[in-house]
Order: sequence, then structure tokens, then C-alpha cells
Amino acid sequence: MAKQEDKFKHVISHAKEYGYVFQSSEIYDGLSAVYDYAQNGVELKKNIREYWWKAMVQMNENIVGLDSAIFMHPKIWKASGHVDAFSDPLIDNKDSKKRYRADVLVEDYVGKLDTKIEKEVKKAAKRFGDAFNKSEFLSTNPRVLGYKEKGDAILKRLGQSLEKEDLADVKALIEELEIACPLSGSRNWTDVKQFNLMFGTKLGASAETAMDLYLRPETAQGIFVNFLNVQKTGRMKIPFGIAQTGKAFRNEIVARQFIFRMREFEQMEMQFFIKPGTQGDWYKYWKEARMKWHLSLGLGEDNYRFHDHEKMAHYADAATDIEFRFPFGFKELEGIHSRTDFDLKAHEEHSGKKLQFFDHEENKSYVPYVLETSVGLDRMFLAVFSNSLQEEELENGTTRTVLKLPAVLAPTKAAILPLVKKDGLPEVARKIVEDLKWDFNVTYDEKDAVGRRYRRQDANGTPFCITVDHDTLNDDSVTIRHRDTMEQQRVKISELKGIIEQEVSMKTWLMKM
Repeated sequence: MAKQEDKFKHVISHAKEYGYVFQSSEIYDGLSAVYDYAQNGVELKKNIREYWWKAMVQMNENIVGLDSAIFMHPKIWKASGHVDAFSDPLIDNKDSKKRYRADVLVEDYVGKLDTKIEKEVKKAAKRFGDAFNKSEFLSTNPRVLGYKEKGDAILKRLGQSLEKEDLADVKALIEELEIACPLSGSRNWTDVKQFNLMFGTKLGASAETAMDLYLRPETAQGIFVNFLNVQKTGRMKIPFGIAQTGKAFRNEIVARQFIFRMREFEQMEMQFFIKPGTQGDWYKYWKEARMKWHLSLGLGEDNYRFHDHEKMAHYADAATDIEFRFPFGFKELEGIHSRTDFDLKAHEEHSGKKLQFFDHEENKSYVPYVLETSVGLDRMFLAVFSNSLQEEELENGTTRTVLKLPAVLAPTKAAILPLVKKDGLPEVARKIVEDLKWDFNVTYDEKDAVGRRYRRQDANGTPFCITVDHDTLNDDSVTIRHRDTMEQQRVKISELKGIIEQEVSMKTWLMKM
């Protein structure tokens, strides 16, 4: 656990040192659980968003985009159930005075059981070597099965208690598991209470006439209330999807773990409208499709897993999370939900307007069902960044810090380095920058020895370093160095664009799906 905490601290400090993420309002001592994306962070975030958008919208004929407003009519949140049911179960420790999400305390306890399973797997793999069969071990080892059975039973009970709103049993479960406050080690808990997460605000010129509004806690409702507008103007036929990226806001009382859980965050969501009765097939399809998208980035198949929900949201008949192995354990990265027809029917009822699709083949109208995929952009950023940050021991006994970002997502694709700041080398390097910047985000770096510049670009996540030396003046060739392997090769300046394009183009990466 201490090793995980050290890794996470390193992630946070590296994100600041290399211009990825800053604490918001830092010169005023910061604002809790609110962060600013810095010069490199904003590029990485943009690239993740574009990678999702290309795969979701551009590559699918029947999925289109939308950008709905953050401010929406307050009746929308009544219809969606957020006014009455959008809350978290919170519990306070009487000794430390710290507040926690009760469900997260229990889930973290189960996460420790998962860690024990992983340790058993590693021990067995070491013991049996090449003869080790991981899947067979997981399905037969008594100790592993015991941990898994215990974890499943705990999560099932938690889900049932939350679904019945039996908060007393949630507290009883915490006490039975002897879960202590992570800060103080105390088990002196208050009762569990629900807390609504929506931010309230007002719209209007004066206090007397202002309308009470909410900052949207999710982007999905903007899609639902525009369903008919998009369907008619786009002449869309079922099945079809509407995708959206944008900010959402939740008054997280227990905001923690850096940008994993924030009060202002960004979602990448797609609502797929389907014929009632087909949701099972589409649920299976989107589970597979979304996992393929994640795996295309090469972050490691072992770092992902599905977690099917025991406790369903009020709108769902099936739900799963794609969980990722963050430095603090497996946590939700993306949700895939079969939302039935709850949303459109609820908005029909509260608005008095029909939100139905006329099926010409069946000659009848119906309210479509919805299959949702929703991934947190900030969580995706953290998954990519934390997984990519590595410390490597080199053959000469030294170490290097390298940010092995997927090249397609890297903020800067190449750094152009003149070997020295004289003899016409900077001029040639500048010309290369001018040529490449039309197609890629590149940078020029002439400060320090070239080896030190390599290390700086490694830590910054730049996939290529291009060095201009004295031979360049005679043969129009440069040395291109690959970040991940540190291999160097001599190439013609005219070949640079093709080499970089092959490694960083979204087409190359998405073809892996």
C-alpha cells in the first residue's frame, strides 16, 4: 500500500513539474478538488477527446454529435430523478472529524481482497514458472476462491442495502468488517446519511425574479431532451446514437485522489437509441466495442476488467463498469448502461411532449430504449498518465524517468534539437520546425547538453527527438531517437514527416480495434 501511495504522489508531482496539471487558484492556497490543465495537460486532454470522438462519431455513420448547454430547465432534473435521488451515502468519523463515502469505504475493503488475490497469483506464477495457468489457478485455488466469495458477498449486500436505502445496514456492514478511518485508525463512526450532489445557482437579473437552476451533474440529459430534434433534422433511423463531450458538476463532499474525483469534470458520453427488446444484444456489442477502444491504446490488457453492477440505478436493467488499475487500485473508468426507456418517458411525462420514433417498417410509433456509454475524460487522462509514468534502470546503471504516453496522444510529437547553438545548426533545426508544425505539434529545444535534453523530453512524453548535427549540413540527414526504445537512426529530413505520421496518426492506432 505504501508503494502505491508513493507511486501516486510521484504521478501528482510529475504532472505539476512538467506542465500537465496545476491546483486551481494555487496562489490563493487552492480550491479543493478543482484543477487546471496546464500547457501540456490541455494538449493531452484534447488528444484523448479527439481520439474518442473519431472512434465514436467519425467512424460510425449512425452516430452524430451534440453540444448542449450547461444550464437547462430545472424540470429536467426533476424528470431525470436527480432532484429526488442523486445523492451519496456519507459517514463521518467522530475522532478524525473526516467524512467519507460509505460505499467507497466498503469497496476499498474489497479492493484489498483483490490485492491479496493478485499476490497469490504472483507467488504461484513464480513457483510454477512456464507451467503456470493463471485462469485455472483463479478458478481452483481455495484461498483465491475464498477471497473472491467474500468480496462478492460484501458487494452484493452493499448493493441490496443501498437499493433498499437501508443505511443502517450499510453502517452495520462497515462495523462488521471492522473498517477503520484511513486517517486516524478509529472505528468510531456516525450513522450513514444521504447527501444530494447537485450545485444550485440562479438565472435572472434580480433576486426577486431569478429562477432556481442547477449546474448539470451529467451531460446525458441534454441528449435526451434533444432526441427528437436530432432525429428529425438528421433524418436518423433507429438504431442511432448521439455523442457529446462537456463539463458536468457535482458537489463531491469527499473529493479525493487528484483528478479522479473532482467537482468540475468532463464527460464523453454516447446515448444509443434502439428498438425495445434489442437491448441485450446492443449491451453486449457496446461492452466489447468500448473495451476494444481502450485496449487500442496499449496500456495493458491486465489493467482493465469489467465489474457488473449488483445495485442498478433507477433507470437501468443492466449495467457494468470498465475498471482500470489506477495507482490506488481498480476503479471505474467507463460505465455502460442499458437505460431502458426511462429517460424519454420521464421527459414525455414532465414536458407534455411526445418523444417517440415512428417505425415505417412496423408502421407504429414507440419510445426507444437507450444504451449508454459514458467515460470520464479526466479519469481517462489519469489512467493514461499514471500508467505511462515509469522509472527505468538503464544498462549503464543509471535510471531515467520516462512518460511513455501512447504516441497518438502525446502533447508534443517531436522535439527538434540542434547539437550546438552555432555553425548554422539552429537555422536548419528551425526550418524543420517550420515544415513539421503544419502537421504535428513540435517543439524546439537548444538548452543544455543533448543528453540532458533527451531526458527532459523523455519525462515530458515526447515520442521523438530529432537532432541536427554538422553532418546534416552536408547530407540533409538527421538523427531521430525513439523515446521508448532510445534507439537512434539516421534518416533524411524529407522522410521525417512519414516516419512520425506512421507512429502518431489516429488511423494507425484505431486500426488496432
